[in-house]
Amino acid sequence: MALFIRQNEDRSKIQERVAAELQERAKQRAMLQDSPDGVEDSQYIKGTKVTTNLAWVWLVIIAIAIAAFIWIVVVNISAR
Repeated sequence: MALFIRQNEDRSKIQERVAAELQERAKQRAMLQDSPDGVEDSQYIKGTKVTTNLAWVWLVIIAIAIAAFIWIVVVNISAR
């Protein structure tokens, strides 16, 4: 505990003022920083659901259905 008190005593008024100014600038930059994706408001996400771990199963089912449809069309065309 005594070490912390000594560190504060060693700081001059100028060092304290500079440190306070730098902290204030950092806070202002953090407030002004834009969102990484450019979205200012996330209200459009409300009411949506998170994708589950089984989303890949739906993709496989859709791929199989498309492949079956193409196969049926090709078989019917070649049968004529």
